[in-house]
Amino acid sequence: MTRAADATRPAAPRRVFRDRGEAGRMLANLLGAYRDKQDVIVLGLARGGIPVAWEVAAALHAPLDAFVVRKLGAPGHEEFAVGALASGGRVVVNDDVVRGLRVTPQELRAIAEREGRELARREAVYRDGRPPVDVTGKTVILVDDGLATGASMFAAVQALREAEPAHIVIAVPAAPESTCREFAGLVDDVVCASMPTPFLAVGESFWDFRQVTDAEVRQLLATPTTGAPANRPAAPAPAEVLGGVAIDAPQGIPPREALEQLIGDARIVLIGESSHGTHEFYEARAAVTKWLIEEKGFCAVAAEADWPDAYRVNRYVRGLGDDGNADEALSGFERFPAWMWRNTVVRDFVDWLRAHNRLRASNGGRQTGFYGLDLYSLHRSMREVIAYLDKIDPQAAARARERYACFDHASADDGQAYGFAAAFGAGPSCERQAIEQLVDIQRNALAYARRDGLIAEDELFYAQQNAQTVRNAEVYYRAMFGGRVSSWNLRDEHMAQTLEALLTHLDRHRDINQDTHQDTHGEPARIVVWAHNSHVGDARATEVWADGQLTLGQLVRQRYGEQARLIGFSTYAGTVTAASEWGGAAERKVVRPALAGSIEELLHETGRSNFLVSALLTPEAAAPLGAVRLNRAIGVIYRPETERQSHYLHARPADQFDAIIHIDKTRALEPLEVTSLWVAGETPETYPTGL
Repeated sequence: MTRAADATRPAAPRRVFRDRGEAGRMLANLLGAYRDKQDVIVLGLARGGIPVAWEVAAALHAPLDAFVVRKLGAPGHEEFAVGALASGGRVVVNDDVVRGLRVTPQELRAIAEREGRELARREAVYRDGRPPVDVTGKTVILVDDGLATGASMFAAVQALREAEPAHIVIAVPAAPESTCREFAGLVDDVVCASMPTPFLAVGESFWDFRQVTDAEVRQLLATPTTGAPANRPAAPAPAEVLGGVAIDAPQGIPPREALEQLIGDARIVLIGESSHGTHEFYEARAAVTKWLIEEKGFCAVAAEADWPDAYRVNRYVRGLGDDGNADEALSGFERFPAWMWRNTVVRDFVDWLRAHNRLRASNGGRQTGFYGLDLYSLHRSMREVIAYLDKIDPQAAARARERYACFDHASADDGQAYGFAAAFGAGPSCERQAIEQLVDIQRNALAYARRDGLIAEDELFYAQQNAQTVRNAEVYYRAMFGGRVSSWNLRDEHMAQTLEALLTHLDRHRDINQDTHQDTHGEPARIVVWAHNSHVGDARATEVWADGQLTLGQLVRQRYGEQARLIGFSTYAGTVTAASEWGGAAERKVVRPALAGSIEELLHETGRSNFLVSALLTPEAAAPLGAVRLNRAIGVIYRPETERQSHYLHARPADQFDAIIHIDKTRALEPLEVTSLWVAGETPETYPTGL
């Protein structure tokens, strides 16, 4: 059985672990089923595997010993292994390599004798006279700092079998998927914490991969791993620590005092979701947002939504436009996945926001708007630019039509079709035209702004942002066929750019009374952002940072520092609204219980249902939240059968978010258009293992 594979993201190698010690602690999280078992022994492959193995043995309360394996290097090319020699004198040779390199039996014997002497020396030095542990009839966990070809581990397994252990388990922080799957057929269990693709070398997964010395191995082997080590006092389990400092949050809504302490004077609060289809995430986020608007003066909600569709909602909540109710205002969200915004929770929030704004307007107060940050609306934004110019500057509208006609060769509202054609030469690139139109509308903005009233100024801002969206979407759709990271970064950079433009625009409004147009020197604009955890969290605290990927949360932190707060959500199990493939129908799917070694499992183990944890509020939470753990992210697609590969990555939650709201069991978000497929739901299954 193989667990914890990471094989779906074709990217550069990731430096996941600070050092071997941290890698060992993470492996221990994945090996929790072996904790406090009397028949378990941990063997570390010397030397590099010993620091990893010590952490595993200490966490499992199991005895530790070294298992020495020496690589048999090819003559003249010692770094290239033709085989390996393990404790007990077991020699494993790759016959194909030996024949290919024409290594003679005499050469092979000489290499084995030389490495045998070094193996014997190391065993004597490491154990300091202690006999090897007896593994007969035991469950043996073989630990190394990683696998490449697996030659050393294969030799260790072959040698170990002669001692007749009851079970053999292999545990490593990093390895190629092919190597882990190969060993899955040879031993009883294989735990690979990460499988970078492409796999270049074991050391690429570590920030600190310095060589381990004989003295370090001796010291670790002499340090007890059972009981309470002399140099490490007994400490409560991470789940116990978090359970003690967690703040109750009924229905996922933290108490006012905790929110006040967490938010303070922040201008931007980003509230995430670990799926795009969980009712409790949406409901709790809406409740917190209402508090931010009513008690902290937030004047805008900026969502992971397309600019034109969200602005239609903005008009409605401010008493403008032609829509008669929230359902109509949300009807612009037609593009997949429509349920992400066309759902019962968002509808109810939009109704609330309209009523709130009506009351604020009657008292001469500032209204709160609803805006989109995303850039998928290539064709829709072009139409909105032209519609605005038709009303204010027909000649400019004619120029815009001529420029945007460049996009006519692609299917209407199909940005991907345009991007594919432009990227591969099957159609023209319209980059120049998109830039020219953006510059044109910016050049004429002052003249357009002379129209009276803040509403007219808002409409100008709306048109300018549509032109900016066209420009950025054009680049995004071309980049989509060049690389996952570059297109992701363009999207999050666009969202950060739109957020900054929105702040600047709303700050101009604070100084002007909407009735008298006189300077008032009001409070600075404050915005709450709604987006997925994968955008809200700080990329620098996740494995994707090593790929060069960035996130909106990271960019906001870098730009606004202490004026920003990042809040994530998590759940252990339940149901979710998601599709099985892009463009598919909304389904009500069962969410598997979180995997071992994940932050979701850790929060579940606290035994509490709905709560908030934050190292900002309670420093005691920093240590358990600061360790590298698996982190689940379900987007608009959920594939339980490949969950580990499709929906998990490594992260340090304490650095990823300022706070996490955990709702242990959640239910699917209800779309406004409920299909028979969604009503039927998914038949619950029993999952014996996590893939």
